[in-house]
Amino acid sequence: MTTAADTTADDVLPAGRALTTLLKPHRLGLAAVLLLQTVSALGGLVPLIAVVELGRALLHQGPVDEGHVWAAVAFGAAGLLVRVLFGALASGIGHLIDGELQFSARRLLAAHLGRVPLGWYTRHGSGELNQVVQGDVGDLHPLTAHTPGEAASAVAVPLACLAYLFTVDWRLTLVALVPVLLGLALNLMLMSDGRRRDQLALDAAMGRIAGSAVEFVEGISVVKAFGASGRAHRAFIKAADDFADYFLSWVRGVAALGALASLVLSPPFVLSVVLTGGAVLITTGAMPPADLLPFLLLGLALTAPVAALGHGLDDVQAARRAAGRIQDLLRVPPLPEPAVPLQPDGHRVELRDVSFSYEPGHEVLRGIDLVLEPGTVTALVGPSGSGKSTLAQLLPRFFDPTRGSVTLGGVDLRDIAPGDLYRQVSFVLQDVRLLRAGVADNIALAVPHAAHEDIVRAARLARIHDRILELPRGYDSVIGEDAAFSGGEAQRISIARALLADAPVLVLDEATAYADPRTEHDVRRALDTLRENRTQLVIAHRLETVAEADTVVVLEDGAVVERGAPAALLATDGRFAAMWEAQQNWPDDLPQDPGTLTEGGGYR
Repeated sequence: MTTAADTTADDVLPAGRALTTLLKPHRLGLAAVLLLQTVSALGGLVPLIAVVELGRALLHQGPVDEGHVWAAVAFGAAGLLVRVLFGALASGIGHLIDGELQFSARRLLAAHLGRVPLGWYTRHGSGELNQVVQGDVGDLHPLTAHTPGEAASAVAVPLACLAYLFTVDWRLTLVALVPVLLGLALNLMLMSDGRRRDQLALDAAMGRIAGSAVEFVEGISVVKAFGASGRAHRAFIKAADDFADYFLSWVRGVAALGALASLVLSPPFVLSVVLTGGAVLITTGAMPPADLLPFLLLGLALTAPVAALGHGLDDVQAARRAAGRIQDLLRVPPLPEPAVPLQPDGHRVELRDVSFSYEPGHEVLRGIDLVLEPGTVTALVGPSGSGKSTLAQLLPRFFDPTRGSVTLGGVDLRDIAPGDLYRQVSFVLQDVRLLRAGVADNIALAVPHAAHEDIVRAARLARIHDRILELPRGYDSVIGEDAAFSGGEAQRISIARALLADAPVLVLDEATAYADPRTEHDVRRALDTLRENRTQLVIAHRLETVAEADTVVVLEDGAVVERGAPAALLATDGRFAAMWEAQQNWPDDLPQDPGTLTEGGGYR
């Protein structure tokens, strides 16, 4: 089987090159930021040198050189102007690059996520994705907006100061370097592998808080309805407690070093070191008193950029970790696309020796052979965890089988272009997702240019039209703004979407799970209108629905244990017959759910 996996490297970037590729279009801009910030930093140093020269000129024995004084004043004013203008330009360009970088990163992530297998999303929460697409991309901000300027200052200013101070007195210059070297050593210790591991654990704990918070908020209505709020928010509390433990551990590891680094780079410590060294040299006659002034002023300029860079290390490290998580997401293999797409001939579905596992060594499905003929309804039944939903998700290619093949019209699904496949296969899942868009747009998701009359017809068939008309703007109401639906209503919106799509293959995974009996009956009648010359695969817990199927397939532990017409299976007194009998004897006031059938034929 040929795919386009090797021909789409430009679209899905290798993880190790993702950040470099994102920065590549901005390399000239970043170089400009570095140059402008270097000039700005040097310009900011000029007024200090001018003050030093003024002091030395005024303290010098003999007449004051007025020309030298006014030159120093002009020199300092010009330096201040250069500092402001070039600094503003560097900051503006850096923030523009940051905006473009974040926009490019989010576009790249969106494009890649659009090609990831749909089944991948069932195993990854929205909180996790939001953390990467929003939080982590936002954490790239220091890499372009601040770090280049801080790095330029941290290099240019100390070098310029050292060059000037060496011309004054090389011995006191070496003394002034002591706080700088101590600060650099301590900051390097803060960047050790152990500290990085602690920070990664802290980030992971924060990610768990975000994920558990999203899950708790999304399910709060159900949680409150069943009085399980204590159990439901326990996961969030545990995540918060874990984060607190990791945070305290991290603080204990960095507090002492961080405080010491701040101390040795602080103005009082720097001045103490310079004054001590200067006092020794002056009292021994090795240096005139006036020469101490440059060290008192420029000694602070030596350590200030290093201190600023040290304070920014946390942001830089956070940005690097964020880039790593972005790369991890880009490393998720996309759904392979065929290099030469094929068109199916008809809509007969066949599963040939299909096996599937989410994790190596643990098969969820094994050795499935199944044929779904056009114009027929095939019902899947079996205990919870038997693989019904997983099997159904293979048809719309949420996953690819780990062994065997699934064909549509004689063509392997992997040889059909995704766009063509989704025009052939429609699905209604139990977990319905509606977009923050108009109700009509949600129904017409698969047919964007559908006529309004067709949308209304689909809504009528799905028994949701009257509810839509009750909304403030009817079909133009926006879900999440002036429209809200219950679980059953949202499911009927999804059914209307499938009815409008009118695909020749329809997968229904407990499509009426939230419907009352009357609504379920009406929706079933609507779905019957799709039956002619269409292939339907149905998962349902109510066996009276299964009774209308042409074929019933009983799954157990990922394998087919029975198949045949409902009446024939009932006559064999096998697994399906036991499920049927158990449900018929089930109390009317309890939910009828054959999915909870145990190995012994009873119910959990």
